[in-house]
Amino acid sequence: MVDIAAQLGAVDRGIRTTDVDGVTSYVQTLGQTYPSPIDDVWDALTTRERVGRWFLPMTGDLKLGGHYQFEGNAGGEVLACEPPTDGAASFRVSWGMGPGTETFVTVRLVAAGESTHLELEHVAAADILPPGMWEQFGPAGTGMGWDSGLLGLALHLAHPEFRDEFDAAAWTASGEGIAFFRGSADAWAQAHTADGVEPATAKAAADATFGMYTRQVPGPDHSA
Repeated sequence: MVDIAAQLGAVDRGIRTTDVDGVTSYVQTLGQTYPSPIDDVWDALTTRERVGRWFLPMTGDLKLGGHYQFEGNAGGEVLACEPPTDGAASFRVSWGMGPGTETFVTVRLVAAGESTHLELEHVAAADILPPGMWEQFGPAGTGMGWDSGLLGLALHLAHPEFRDEFDAAAWTASGEGIAFFRGSADAWAQAHTADGVEPATAKAAADATFGMYTRQVPGPDHSA
């Protein structure tokens, strides 16, 4: 049983449309504090066997200049890597699904006593996205996937063997999984609105992503 409300509430989310190196880009951020020491969180993020237990199976070389590939998902190059030193750590990778889709992900860790704050930043140039993709799905298109990753990491850190009895596909289709994705979609709609987008437009994009993840069609909004 996953405490859906607690996990959704533990994550800070943001999206900014801004100029990065002279290019209009979408800068997406997520942050969560885990009750685990920084060395353990770093190991869970950078050890191939452990990553596969909370995210996806992965091949490649997880060192500076190495290349990695997630099974059925993104791949890229390790562009920067700073292991834990004086209570801080970070890495930066390119992230894409193939030629011409390269975006950039930076993960930063800061120790807070026996806990660790994680911040993930995902930067995508607007002009590399397929036409209409951002308008259709908005930040939820990637944000809901990152929310799933942060949940998986939380479960792994608390219960390292949780995946042994966890069926991700069945959970996604369960009432608990649907509630999690609905909450994530709504949270990204709020972040999208905070970036200056009309609430109805943000909700429509979040609803489209929710439908893509769960194969469900949201009902009409009677809140007005």
